[in-house]
This record gives sequence, C-alpha cells and structure tokens, in this order.
Amino acid sequence: MRKEKIVVKATIYIMSKEIVKFEDLNISDNVKRALKEIRYNEMTEIQKQAIPYILEGRDVIGQSQTGTGKTASFSLPMIEKIDKDSKKIQAIVLCPTRELAVQVTHAVRRYLKYEDNIKCMSIYGGESIERQILGLKKGVQIIIGTPGRVIDHMRRRTIKLNNVKMVILDEADEMLNMGFEEDIETIIKDVPEDRQTVLFSATMSKRILEISKKYLTKPKNIKIEAKQLTVEKIKQEAIEVKAKMKDEAVCRILDVVDPKKAVVFCNTKKKVDSLIDLLKSKGYKAECLHGDIKQSQRERIMKKVRTGDIKVLVATDVAARGIDVKKLELVINYDIPQELEYYVHRIGRTGRNGNGGIAYTFYTGKEKSKIREIEKYANTKISEGKIPSLKEVDSVKCRKFVENIEEIIKNKSFKNIGIIENLLEKKYSIEDISKALATIISEVQDSSENNYDVVPDENGNVRLFFNVGKKDKIMVKDIVGCIKAHTALTTEKIGRVNLLDNFSFVDIPVGYIDDVMKNVKGQVIKRKQVNIEIANN
Repeated sequence: MRKEKIVVKATIYIMSKEIVKFEDLNISDNVKRALKEIRYNEMTEIQKQAIPYILEGRDVIGQSQTGTGKTASFSLPMIEKIDKDSKKIQAIVLCPTRELAVQVTHAVRRYLKYEDNIKCMSIYGGESIERQILGLKKGVQIIIGTPGRVIDHMRRRTIKLNNVKMVILDEADEMLNMGFEEDIETIIKDVPEDRQTVLFSATMSKRILEISKKYLTKPKNIKIEAKQLTVEKIKQEAIEVKAKMKDEAVCRILDVVDPKKAVVFCNTKKKVDSLIDLLKSKGYKAECLHGDIKQSQRERIMKKVRTGDIKVLVATDVAARGIDVKKLELVINYDIPQELEYYVHRIGRTGRNGNGGIAYTFYTGKEKSKIREIEKYANTKISEGKIPSLKEVDSVKCRKFVENIEEIIKNKSFKNIGIIENLLEKKYSIEDISKALATIISEVQDSSENNYDVVPDENGNVRLFFNVGKKDKIMVKDIVGCIKAHTALTTEKIGRVNLLDNFSFVDIPVGYIDDVMKNVKGQVIKRKQVNIEIANN
C-alpha cells in the first residue's frame, strides 16, 4: 500500500513538469472558461510546480516572488475543493495587508465568474464590521482576510472555522514581520487538524521554517530559483547619490522619464512624509502610503492611482504589499531595501504582462557593496546610471512645451485668444507676436542651451574657478564632496582639481556647467562661501 502511494506521488511530480497550459489541468470547465477569457494560457513556473500537489491534497511550502503567479497557484486548487452544496466556510486565506486581501479576492472572483454556487469575501480592518457580518450571513465558502479582523469575527462568533478544509498563508514572511504570529496560531487552532495547509513566502527564514514545522504535515517544498525572479524587460540602474541630493535626483528622473505611473520606495515613514511634501510643493501629482494612513484614505489614493489622477506613489515596503498598479513604468528605490528580497519585490511591480519598465536604485559610496549583493541574490545585472543633468531636464521640458503647442494647433483647442486679438489690434505683426512667443518658450527652456560662452577642451570639459584654496584649510575631497552633494555629478565625472593657496581650478563636463553654477555657487565649505566663475584661458 505504501509503495503504491509513493508511485502515485512520483506520477504527479512528472505531471507537474509536463503540464504547462491551464486547459490541461484537472479543474472545472467553468473555471477554465474564465481563465481563457482573461487570457491565462501557459502557466508560470510556480503554478506548474505547485498546482498538481495542492490538487492532490498535499501541504505545500512555496517560495516565490511578486509577479510569478502565486495567487492562481493556490486559488485554482482551492476552488476545486469547495463543496458547492454547503454554504459554510471551507477555505481561509490569510494575508498581511488589506490591499493584498482585496487583490486576492478580486482574482478569485474572476476565476469564479461562471461558478454561481461558490462565494468568496474579503475581511479586513478599516471597513464596517457590521457590513461584513451582513455579507457573511448570506453564506460564504471562502474567506480572504487579515489575521486581526478574522479574529474579531471569531470572537463575535460571526465566523466559524470548524468546517474549514484548507488554510492558505499568503506572504507568510510579511505576516511574521508585522507581528501576526500569535494571531495566526489563534486562527489555526480553531481549524480542524485534518485540514490542508499551504504556505507561500518570498523568503524562507528560520521563523518561516518553524511555522511550517508547527502547522504543516510533510509539506512539499517548492522554490523558484533566483534566475526566475527577475523580469527581463526591466531596465535596472544603480545611481551613486549623496544623501542631500536624493530629493533633487527623484525630481529630475520624474521630469526626464515622465512616467504615467511611478512608485518611489523609502525605508521609513518619516522619509515618505518629507518627500511627498516636496513633490507636492513642486506640483507633482503625488500621494503617499505607509502604516499611519487610514484604510478609507488608502482606498481613495489607490483609486486615483488607477485612474491616473495620481502619477507618483511614495510608499514604504509594508504599506505597498498587495498593491497592484497596472502599467507601472517606473520604480525608484530612494533607499536600498533593508532586505535583499525586497529589491525583487519592489522592481517586480513594473515590467509586468510583457510591458517594459525602469528601476533606479540610489546608493551612497559606502553602499556600493550592497548593489553587488543584490545582483548576486537576484542573479541579475544592475548597470551604473547617472542623475539627469539640468540640461537634460530642461531639454525634455522644452520638448514637451513645443509638443503641447503642436497638439493645441492640431486640435484647434485654443484658449484666451483675446490676448492675440488684442495684440493684433495694436498693430503688432503676426511675425513679431510669434517671435515674442518664441522668447517665452526660450525662458521656459531656461538653461537647455548652454548659457555660458565657452569652448570645451578635447575631453569635453570646461575649467571653473573656485575662490577657495589651501589657506582656507580646504582639501580636494572637500570640493569634490560639495559638488557631488549638490549636483548630478559623480566622482568619475569630475575632472582634474588643481588646489592652490587662495583658489582652485576644477574641470567639469560642459553639460554640467549650469548644474554646478546654480547649485554649488553660494554653498559653504568649511565656513567659506563658494564663488564660482568660468576660468580665463
């Protein structure tokens, strides 16, 4: 008997390697119809490996990152195990955040489009518990919720888990990081011991292994290797930035890339708040998400993100779990993630469904080794990037300004034409009015053209005069550090520094003159205010 059981499992394993399409799975025709409608054809690696075992009834531990198809991996087998004739709760999915619970519920309902007799419901804090109770009374077989709110219902006896056949712990690592271990234990103790338990996690820490030993029975371990975690269509760049220059760097990247949707990740709530204040003050359509944002406010923010009313979302890692933003073009890691796996989680939000994406990661000089660690962990290559110069930013702004004018002319969507009529009445010619408009454009363009009459040397550099020198107890590293802290220049871009007694000469790439003159001139180095001029030949 035991031998036959082993043979069956071996056969299932071979199947999991061979089945690559959803239509070949042993699931209902109604679910297959829904999958076909949403264009689910070939399975991802985690789906190929996990679904057959879960269908078989095995406990499973799956290690896989965001965007690899975990939700379908556990949802499709879960649906197959539901008794349609019973209205009692038969499966429960625990998620770390409200957003992830809502996202999973949305996915499950899509799979259930043609299954009229199976109902699922999301349960989370921040929403009226009375409204949830009314929904539960109608009969729900699948509960998808956060641990805290599930326990609230258990105490009220509005959720009873004595008929649950399947428990799924989604993003288990995050639930532990958020302090839900005791809540998970309370919930699982209320579920029959002969249940099936499935655990998915981005990482496999010691605590996760302890949880699995405690609640899972002879689980099948499935791990998606690092080479399958990154998305090929994501352009990844690391940019060395002084801490004081990070805010400016974010603004310049947003201006040059001009994404329809972008996410900026910070490691702390304090930094999220300060950055969002800056972005709003500069006119960016931006909002933030972190642990102190109330649920009702979160939902309003995410609705605006999806409709395009908000273009930039600034968030912490925990707050961003479960957020699904379609057609996300840009991710900026303002801070290097505190955990290596968070890097893959962050950048995996862009480049989905065959779309391209860009991911920039800021690092200080001391953090360069962390970039190498990320490359090794994620089995990827992160190229060296640079902060866009003021010339590049202004050039893009000028181009967009001209494109707007062309669009207005094309669509004849003119406004305030009384100004032109007034000028014509004053006998100004169309030619002079056009020249005046061109002047306004050049002012908007600001410094997209070099404002300084200089001839670069054979290396493309221009020599600048600094009014600080050795007598001011200033060293070369002080000048270089000041330039790096307030401009987009890196150490490699700065040319020769000639430090003399009363002044210094610094070679700067010609495209960065405006940057240096605007942002370094007037700064203080060792109590000496810096003045900069173009050096005489």
